[in-house]
Amino acid sequence: MTDDNGNSNSSPLDAVRRYVPLAVWAIVILVVLAIPLKIISYGFLPGDDALRHAAKAVSGKPWPEILVVGPAFQIDHNYGWHFLLRQIYLRSKCDTERLVLFAVVALFTLVSWSALPWLKRPEAWLIALAAAALTSDVPLRFLIGRPFLVTIAGLLTILFVWQVRGSSPPKWWTVLWMAPLIAICTFVHGVWYLWMLPVAAFFLAGQFRWGLTLIAGWVAGAFLGASLTGHPFESIYQALVMAYRAFGMHITQRTMVTEFQSSSGDVFALILLGGLLILRQLAGLKARPLTSNPAFWLACLAWVLSFKAARFTEDWGWPALMVLVTCDLQLLLQARFAADSFKRLALTCGLAAVTFLVITNDHNSRWTYNLTQQYLTQDNPDLNGWLPEKGGIIYSADMTIFYQTFFKNPNEDWRYILGYEPALMPDEDFQVYHKILWNFGDAKAYKPWVDKMRPQDRLVLRGGRGSLPNISQLEWEYGVSGIWIGRVPRTNAPPPAPTIPATATRETSTSSVNSAK
Repeated sequence: MTDDNGNSNSSPLDAVRRYVPLAVWAIVILVVLAIPLKIISYGFLPGDDALRHAAKAVSGKPWPEILVVGPAFQIDHNYGWHFLLRQIYLRSKCDTERLVLFAVVALFTLVSWSALPWLKRPEAWLIALAAAALTSDVPLRFLIGRPFLVTIAGLLTILFVWQVRGSSPPKWWTVLWMAPLIAICTFVHGVWYLWMLPVAAFFLAGQFRWGLTLIAGWVAGAFLGASLTGHPFESIYQALVMAYRAFGMHITQRTMVTEFQSSSGDVFALILLGGLLILRQLAGLKARPLTSNPAFWLACLAWVLSFKAARFTEDWGWPALMVLVTCDLQLLLQARFAADSFKRLALTCGLAAVTFLVITNDHNSRWTYNLTQQYLTQDNPDLNGWLPEKGGIIYSADMTIFYQTFFKNPNEDWRYILGYEPALMPDEDFQVYHKILWNFGDAKAYKPWVDKMRPQDRLVLRGGRGSLPNISQLEWEYGVSGIWIGRVPRTNAPPPAPTIPATATRETSTSSVNSAK
């Protein structure tokens, strides 16, 4: 620009200002990637399914060669995820730990980046991440490397697309991207039936055309995703059977896996929603009414259903609530800051720093708790003769024994009576498992398993060094810190006194559920 005398009025800062939007995008994209990289730098490994997914990919074996399964099991529940990890393993020859770290970084980045293409102010997503991290465990669940995160990424994509285009009816080609998206989620995650929740949310919001389009995409995508397994009808049917068994086989919720147990109601979700309503009033945001927003209804549906199982809120409700928060904050940021404002750049830098610190701080050792974990491995000389022999079975009522042992021994020729879901077990073994938990780990509950153990089998229990399991039919070894291994005596002589290796130095408390009293 020039004034009336022909002099330039522009300043050097004006030339830089044009790059502010680009700098904001770069900061948001990079901090999203930096978060999981920082966390894995601690040595963090998730404690459950990410371990068995990596081990399954390395082993290359079908589940019936890894677990003792009942007739209800027919198709790999996470066929697509295991296929992907297997291809990565075959091409890179990486070990199980590197596969887990890949899953942690890739899936967190996928979920977080899936929100960004639909935003004009991506820094609003950083606020939503930080707010959710302060009030829930949801961003932490984004870091556990499990394939349900692909479904969350698909859900976020659909909800954000509606936020951008929901003022007009969906185009005919909308179903052409919804169907492949849901197909990928089904192929990787397997839980096709829970897409009924966003469908219901669209109808409750009065978005009937979008709801019908989503139904078409859901039906086509679920069948396509199931077809990619090679067993479309069996895959669809088994998902329903396993869901029924996972809930219906238990008399009380305390014997279910933790995430299937009910919630007492997520109060912080209600507080965050209430704060959003106050913000709308105080800032005068011109946002769509919540009652016409499917993200609002999905958050409400999931909150109510969380009284049945907490995962409804964690996997469906909180992502929907984060969409609401992000879109309202975007309106606020657009009203308060120009797109090329240096104040906007400074705010983004502050938000990036806060979000990074909120999520990556190691409060209560949440990212380093696994560093002192000891594993049962074949290369440990102290365990010579105490791990299962060829064709043996590890009996245990503790899922972590399966996760950790399979993770460290993916190619060993033994199986596990309990894997990642009790509903997979043969019915008679499930009854034993259920009785063990029902009786809080009482030694007598293990008797059916002890009676049928063969010389190549092992019974593995958690307990401290001074807590010798009260099962005299077996001889016992304090394998590694906090773990006892029992086997059928190899002679008719009385079982020898247990030995405690010098390497087992860390004590762990006796679990009332998983240790035999």
